[in-house]
Amino acid sequence: MNFNYFALFYFTFFIAHVSFAQQEISGIVTDKKQRPVAGANIYLKGTYDGAISDENGIFSFTSEKKGIQTLIISFLSFKTKEISGEINNFNNLEIQLSEQFDVLEAVMINAGNFEAGSTSEASVLKPLDIVTTAGSVGNIIAALETLPGTQSVGESGRLFVRGGDATETQTFVDGLRVAQPYNASVQNIPSRGRFSPYLFKGMSFSTGGYSAEYGNALSSILVMDTQDKAEEDNTELSFMSLGLGIGKTKNWEKSSITLNASYTNLGPYQSLINQNITFDKPFQSIAGEVVYRNQMKNGLLKVYTAYDYTSFKVNQPIDGIRRTVDLNNNNFYLNSSYDHALGNKWHLFSGISYGNSQNDIDLDTEAVDDTENSFHLKTKVSKRFTDKIKLNFGAEYFNTDFDQSYQSEEGNFNPNYTSGLFSIFSEADIYFTQDLAAKVGLRATQDALLDDVYVSPRISLAYKLDKNQQISTAFGNFKQQASQEYLKFNQNLFQQKATHYILNYQYSKASKTLRAEAYFKEYRDLLTHTGNEITYDSNFGNSGSGYAKGIDIFWRDGHYRNLDYWVSYSFIDSERKYQNYPEKVIPNFVANHNLSIVSKYWIESLRSQAGFTYNFNSGRPFNDPNTSSFMAGKTKSYHSLNFNWAYLVSKQQILYVSISNVLGTENVFGYEYSNTPNASGRYSATAVRPTADRFFFVGFFWTISDNKNRNQLDQL
Repeated sequence: MNFNYFALFYFTFFIAHVSFAQQEISGIVTDKKQRPVAGANIYLKGTYDGAISDENGIFSFTSEKKGIQTLIISFLSFKTKEISGEINNFNNLEIQLSEQFDVLEAVMINAGNFEAGSTSEASVLKPLDIVTTAGSVGNIIAALETLPGTQSVGESGRLFVRGGDATETQTFVDGLRVAQPYNASVQNIPSRGRFSPYLFKGMSFSTGGYSAEYGNALSSILVMDTQDKAEEDNTELSFMSLGLGIGKTKNWEKSSITLNASYTNLGPYQSLINQNITFDKPFQSIAGEVVYRNQMKNGLLKVYTAYDYTSFKVNQPIDGIRRTVDLNNNNFYLNSSYDHALGNKWHLFSGISYGNSQNDIDLDTEAVDDTENSFHLKTKVSKRFTDKIKLNFGAEYFNTDFDQSYQSEEGNFNPNYTSGLFSIFSEADIYFTQDLAAKVGLRATQDALLDDVYVSPRISLAYKLDKNQQISTAFGNFKQQASQEYLKFNQNLFQQKATHYILNYQYSKASKTLRAEAYFKEYRDLLTHTGNEITYDSNFGNSGSGYAKGIDIFWRDGHYRNLDYWVSYSFIDSERKYQNYPEKVIPNFVANHNLSIVSKYWIESLRSQAGFTYNFNSGRPFNDPNTSSFMAGKTKSYHSLNFNWAYLVSKQQILYVSISNVLGTENVFGYEYSNTPNASGRYSATAVRPTADRFFFVGFFWTISDNKNRNQLDQL
């Protein structure tokens, strides 16, 4: 009995001692929004004592440890948290975890911006899309016109964006401005972009609300980044219905050089295909370019230089009178940039671009010779302080020197000007969480002509609704110097102004993308002049104003095997009083409704890619002087169905065929009226139409390289 009593006493004492030594640790784990975090791992540092939080975020476990201890709480996508203190106090804890920032999963600031590239999560187009869109025939501008927010102005060939004319868009290559981004042309003869798509690894096309890094554009910017390196040694030959081309790339260990040359002559083509415009001398062009890249230890040097000569002679109605225009243009462009990693997450960019354009134009008894020299100097420093904060700041200088000689029966004139714009800018990308981010910037510009300083604040916000959806908004003030045609006669015109308001929704999942964007733009101080044309004796001013508002929708679906397509729709309501408009009206380049449908299908059995593009624009306004209302006329709707076919003759040989406006729709862009009435008192009209109702293109492209699979499909 004594033994049994002793054993019972010992067992009771042991249980009591153990119970006394075991310390309970408990609590609840939540995120910043007080939502429970299930599956979090909670344990004492240096022990195996721990637990996993349940679906309500609650956890509980015991430990024999005593005194000061460290409790660790960790869970995927959250920052690991440590709590140190007396273990007796680790009871009924309320633990809040902070989100672990992951830039790949973070919200994207994309209001007003379309990315085209293979490296950006925000891309809605890839480089291949730019050049394989039916109807574009390798023209970057024509491909961009299938995106919402653009206006297809066929008689110009330039970018018109959200109620702004073509002068309101600036083009940048590797962050440096291109003063002459289009081939030389004359009134009602469409131009093309000067640059070949294959030079670029990606493009950013902003329809509004763009970064404080860029300026001197009221409506939009197009930023194109060249390739960082050449893939391999190769030779490329092009035999086209419009001319010939040859390219050669040579690679070394750290550097490469690419040389391209081309000759274009539309004479044989125009002799076979009926033209709506009379060419006394066909369009001809000789062009060449050199690209040099050097990868250094901590930096990358790029040098791009290009030259082209263009000439043609056309007979067409101008202001109601048939006139002969003979144009010869020489254009030279140089772009050099250096990107350097300074260490400790500091980055330096510096660059210079220079452009020289010379026009020799004979217009019946008149002769116009002009020369424009422009250069852009830029330096930018960036620093990533944390995963959530990045700062950019820099300075740049734009200089333009323009000189013109005008000879006519009335006398000789020599309008000219020299302008300088010095700007500083600063911008911060701030990620408050993975779901909420802001881009805040400020740009200040000194206009040397006016001796005045303009300050432009800009801000964008983005919020991620869930893994596949987000909303973003943007606001900004934008200013632009008067264009060349005004400044050569009057250097006292102050800068035009626009304020952008943008609200964007984007859904993206796998190969599907939906974007919907609403915007409002207010214009102030737009340029005005008296008379039918801008001349030295016009009265100039900044009394213009206007607005543009609308909705843009973009849908892309590429999940079907071998099929890819996208649909763009834009509705725009815009009015402005500018140029010689007597009142505020819809400008003649705006169509209220714009629709583009682009499709591409790969046919494996035929080793071919077929593409279709359909473009629709509602009627555009024009002014009929035979009526009392200004800009009251409206053209018929524009329709164009385009087709292309790329056939792989072999892995390195491609036969390419493209037909623009397959159905031969007789589209009309507007009407030109004579300056004086006829015998019956009416002003006669001439329709402004495409140079031809259809455009045919045939080309054979051959790549010679060690890699037998390489071809030029991405350049067509």
